[in-house]
Amino acid sequence: MEQFWTVILAGYAVVITLAFLWYLMIRKRQQDRHFYAYQDKILKEQMEEMNGIYMTMRGWRHDYHNHMQTIKAHLEAEQIAEAGGYLDKMEDALEQIDFEYKTGNIGVDAILNSKLSIAKKHEMEVKCDAVLEGEITIPQIDLCVLLGNLVDNAIEACDKMEAGQRKFLRIYMCIRQSQLYISVANATNEVIRKLDKDYISNKRGNHGHGLKRINLIVEKHSGYINRQNEPGVFVTEVMLPL
Repeated sequence: MEQFWTVILAGYAVVITLAFLWYLMIRKRQQDRHFYAYQDKILKEQMEEMNGIYMTMRGWRHDYHNHMQTIKAHLEAEQIAEAGGYLDKMEDALEQIDFEYKTGNIGVDAILNSKLSIAKKHEMEVKCDAVLEGEITIPQIDLCVLLGNLVDNAIEACDKMEAGQRKFLRIYMCIRQSQLYISVANATNEVIRKLDKDYISNKRGNHGHGLKRINLIVEKHSGYINRQNEPGVFVTEVMLPL
């Protein structure tokens, strides 16, 4: 009889353990879904915002003739002050829709201009050299998620540094021999000894999620990723075939 109850209790223990593990797995999946859904929402908003800017600029080009006719009319009527005022309004409007980083890709422009403006507000030295001329076959959402996480992680690493330490963020992007090359380097006070799955899994919060999602996108497109950590700097290189 005692052996019978021992088996029953052991069975209950196994069931409870499995139920708990199942609960943890479901909870993690829900957290991942919420995180990815939030990121996708932000990225879509940024892409829509940048697309709106492009459309506004196209509208300006379309209305160029009308603007010139108005200015000429003021000048012919010797209304110099009115012509100057009209030009000032045009300049103000153009400044509101201009953006600093122009790569040739709408989604990438949205990510860079949005996130690097945050980096500058956090008093980071920012250097960005990104030119994407040519066809990019990678889905826009994958490209934006990849770049967004790379920059987010770099900004987070700089934010963890102490006041007075030099904080910098360097981004380089180009197309080389039918491959998209991305390099993101940032200042850091971390010294990471092991850049493998253990490093990825030991990171918690948004940083850990970001690292995993970067890897998934690189794997999805049969790409290559290299992470290097040297004293004071962390570099991530990604190459994706086009």
